[in-house]
Amino acid sequence: MSLHNLHSLLSPSSIAIVGGSDRPGSVGKVVLDNILSGGFTGEVFVINPRPQTIVGAKWLADCDLLPAGLDLAVVVVPARVVPETIASLAARKTAAAMVISGGVTKASGLQGAMLAAAETADIRIIGPNGLGLVAPHGRLNASFARSPARPGRLGLISQSGALVSGLIDWANARDLGFSAIISAGDMADVDLGDMIDLLAADPHTDAILLYVEGVREAAKLLSAAHAATRSKPVIVLKAGKTEQARRAAVTHTGALAGDAQVHRCAFERAGMVVVDDLRGLFEAAEALRVAHPPKGPRLAIVTNGGGLGVLALDAMATGSAALASLSQDTLARLSKVLPPTWSHANPVDLIGDADGARYKEAIAAVLDDDGVDALLVMNCPTALNQPQEIASSVADAVLGARDRGRRQPIIGCWLGDDQRRAVAASLERAQIPVFETPDGAVQAFNQLLSARARRRGLAFNPALPTPTARKDAAQALLDAVREQGRTLLTEIEAKDLLRLYGIPAIATRHAATIKAVGEACAALPGPYVVKIISADLPHKSDVGGVALDLVDADAAVAAAEAISQRMALEQPHAQLDGFAVETMAHPGGHDLIVGLGQDPTFGPVLLVGDGGKAVEVLADTALDLPPIDRRLARAMVARTRVSRLLAGYRDEPAADIDAVASVLEAISAMACDLPDLASLDINPLRVGPDGVLALDARIIATDEPMAPRLAIMPAPPDSWAQLTTRMGLKITVRPAGPDDMASLDAFFMGLSPEDLRLRFLSPMRRIDQDRLSLMCDLDYRRAMTFLAFDLATGALVATAMLASGPDPDRAEVAVAVRSDLKGQGLGWTLLDHTLNYARARGVQVVESLESADNAQALQIEAEMGFSSRTNPEDRGLRIVEHKLAKSRLSEARNA
Repeated sequence: MSLHNLHSLLSPSSIAIVGGSDRPGSVGKVVLDNILSGGFTGEVFVINPRPQTIVGAKWLADCDLLPAGLDLAVVVVPARVVPETIASLAARKTAAAMVISGGVTKASGLQGAMLAAAETADIRIIGPNGLGLVAPHGRLNASFARSPARPGRLGLISQSGALVSGLIDWANARDLGFSAIISAGDMADVDLGDMIDLLAADPHTDAILLYVEGVREAAKLLSAAHAATRSKPVIVLKAGKTEQARRAAVTHTGALAGDAQVHRCAFERAGMVVVDDLRGLFEAAEALRVAHPPKGPRLAIVTNGGGLGVLALDAMATGSAALASLSQDTLARLSKVLPPTWSHANPVDLIGDADGARYKEAIAAVLDDDGVDALLVMNCPTALNQPQEIASSVADAVLGARDRGRRQPIIGCWLGDDQRRAVAASLERAQIPVFETPDGAVQAFNQLLSARARRRGLAFNPALPTPTARKDAAQALLDAVREQGRTLLTEIEAKDLLRLYGIPAIATRHAATIKAVGEACAALPGPYVVKIISADLPHKSDVGGVALDLVDADAAVAAAEAISQRMALEQPHAQLDGFAVETMAHPGGHDLIVGLGQDPTFGPVLLVGDGGKAVEVLADTALDLPPIDRRLARAMVARTRVSRLLAGYRDEPAADIDAVASVLEAISAMACDLPDLASLDINPLRVGPDGVLALDARIIATDEPMAPRLAIMPAPPDSWAQLTTRMGLKITVRPAGPDDMASLDAFFMGLSPEDLRLRFLSPMRRIDQDRLSLMCDLDYRRAMTFLAFDLATGALVATAMLASGPDPDRAEVAVAVRSDLKGQGLGWTLLDHTLNYARARGVQVVESLESADNAQALQIEAEMGFSSRTNPEDRGLRIVEHKLAKSRLSEARNA
């Protein structure tokens, strides 16, 4: 992750079009014309071996004649000469190249040659095979789009170049503007993660839109999106929602975890808002860009048409929006200013002849109601009102309410095209997004609720406990299976692996022969279940390979004989490796499936849902990416339809949801510990009021040892430590997680006002929730918060945060020690641990910003090798910096 040489991409001061031309109809001419007609004010060079006469640009015959340090080159030459073109640009220290040329593929070898040439001077490549780049605020249109884009606050990243041109036309017709439009192309170098980081740092961008066809560098993408969503919304449209032909026939999880579902759960885990179509992409962007975040789902509706209100209520049937109940005071206030025939309820129907004054009075009353979390204002054109005049009155009413401290989000819906642009301009004054239909407006509010829930609710990355000896035992089991030339674990081996991670599994015995079935029964209480063991028959019940409720050993032996004969007749190709014998589980409870599959893009994927033989037919499942904690696991279960049955109904008691969540946590830990785990199914997992029991399990190992490929990095094992300060104080250090927000809040509340000021470099009484979330809801690829606890008392005594941006080579550090424990060596010990951790991650430079009067911190940092200099922007601050030597661990990671 790095924005190296990309900082000037959206506002270059100099640009070259390599292959630019005055030949009509050529891509080089279209790109050049777009740059010149767009009003770009920087230097423009045209590189072409043929002399070109172009007003507004300087012709050069060769890239070698370019001035050094060019900001951007747009390359439109034939594919075969792209590598040598990049080599020439690299020699002139060009920062970045937008390669529009197609045909620069891996298969041809040209892409590899292009990247090798770029690497010599760190020139960044956008593309190849893209439409180009548009940055309206920089008056730059370096693309061959048909129409120029309007300046605005939306940043668009698209993997489809052709779609970009159409989107610009669509947006222009609706007065939507852009801060930047980047055609991603084939993403040979600069990928989606880099582009998100770029727009996240862009002051002209309020919301980031993504059109995604395929993802590479999934971990990088999710990390960038998670960071971006802290400051601005990221809205994504994933193309290709049909089930892919990559289904794994051997496991239910592989069949159920489809491409579209995995992408959606990954995007939502990172905080992105997922939409289903192009209209939804822009509607969500407009709502999230300007509307205030809602405190809750209670929506009030003010309209001049009863039918419009009914349509809005219909749209609320799906999603999280709920109809607000207006208080008696509000109803009385409305009755004083509205005609007697008004609806006397929510939706508030103002009647068709409503003018601006009536809207204004109604909106003021509704927004003063504490039971209203948001307001939808709708207008249906009639001969008795003017849409723009109504919009202006609505904006005045909303601005007046905000002056009174009412901050609810307002959403507008104006039917008809008459005065649409004037309506939008009027509502923009009060930051009110406007939509063309009730469905679109309600959907936009639901998107606001979804974004709020993701930001305040579930964690991106829980801090999991450090691995234990179970990992070594589990890995040894998988290795032993592979040494026997197998990848499929027997049912007995699979259940042994589950037990290593604390998952209860029904006692099962292996019987190699039919006779041994009776011997296995002698070791188990009846009644019995007998199942075939065969790597060739993954779904035993589908082929009649399971016999249930066998009353005694004789019945079990007879069932095994019958199964063996049936297999010989109906499945002659299958090799039988014996039978699994177990006690028949008591009836009752619910049968679930929990599992782990491997997605080619995002790696391990967790699954839970309604189980049993009809699992694929029911398709009632929820997905998530490991690692997860108890809260994320419970949320997974809650997303299934069967969760309503698990909650209990009529005389059926509630199932033990926590026990199911515990199983999901355990499988998540297996995914983190065991990269050699190809797939896992527990089906059924019987769950009742008293807990869970795995009745059947199927686990497959990879063909060979694998490197970890988690899309979300769990807390590294070396982030846990037991340390002793120079004064002999023993502390336990561990990473912070989402559940630590309250503890961290209490810790900072306990600091003296002076220590709080020195830590955050400004006077404050209390740390806000967003800042606490930043410290606890961590992406361990970019940040770490260490919590230090007194080993004797368990009290939180110090914290340290290490944070990097897109550039992993640099990180900032900040340390805080409990005010009454200063002088115990806590700051030194925790900072030393943090620097060792940074060094092991390959961080090269650690810096900190300190108050000039923080003598104690500056002294500790000086003793540890930090250099110090005055901040040129604020002489009351010091920038302290430490260059780290590489550790053996970081060298091994980078090898």
